[in-house]
Amino acid sequence: MQHPLKIAIAGALGRMGREMALAVETDPRLALVARFHRPGSAGEGLVERDEALALADVVIDFTTPAASIELAKTCAARGGPALVIGSTGFEPADLAAIAAASKSVAIVRSGSYSLGLNMLAGLVEQAARALGPATDIEILEAHHRMKVDAPSGTALMLGEAAARGHGVRLDDVAKRIRDGVTGPRPAGEIGFAVLRGGSIVGEHSVSFLGEGETLTLSHSAGDRSMFARGAIAAARWVSGRPPGEYDMRDVLGFTAF
Repeated sequence: MQHPLKIAIAGALGRMGREMALAVETDPRLALVARFHRPGSAGEGLVERDEALALADVVIDFTTPAASIELAKTCAARGGPALVIGSTGFEPADLAAIAAASKSVAIVRSGSYSLGLNMLAGLVEQAARALGPATDIEILEAHHRMKVDAPSGTALMLGEAAARGHGVRLDDVAKRIRDGVTGPRPAGEIGFAVLRGGSIVGEHSVSFLGEGETLTLSHSAGDRSMFARGAIAAARWVSGRPPGEYDMRDVLGFTAF
């Protein structure tokens, strides 16, 4: 009989940390061996980070960019455990640090762990490739009032998909803010708009606006359990993988989508 995969959860007192703990505890294929939060945090069943890392096969991390980077560096220095990162809001230097850590440990990092959203990203890439840069692309995302980064990691993931479809780098064509007299819209630009308020779990849409017609692809999140299910799929997939940085396209076999 195969032994359950041993999971530790970072950011255990956060919203996603609590959701992840519930999902892991109810999955017979997994064993929740440790929960930890920031140093000095008190709570039932919490342990220190180093103790958690010694017990786990995989750590699932939905925290902050700074905490995720420190965790990735620590896992890399120890040669494990593998890491599933769901934090968002990374800067280029942060991503470089995670990439460096992935040379020593297997890391899955994604802007979203939803199967539906990753399917949406594949469709966005296909549509952008087929319609070409003459069709304008605008990405709209909405989240609850407590979300601290904008655009969301998922919106940026969708922007990356659209940019791949056009054969360009997102940083070269992204327009995150419009204010005042902005002038005509440049061809090939990928725009972002953000809504924050209430308890919205997550709404994302990508609109392709051409002459006389608009195509909109969208996804609506009902609750956070879908992200937990995707993170569990990533944890089961990454366990035992060689060092490297992976994403949900790898996990779901969509890399050649």
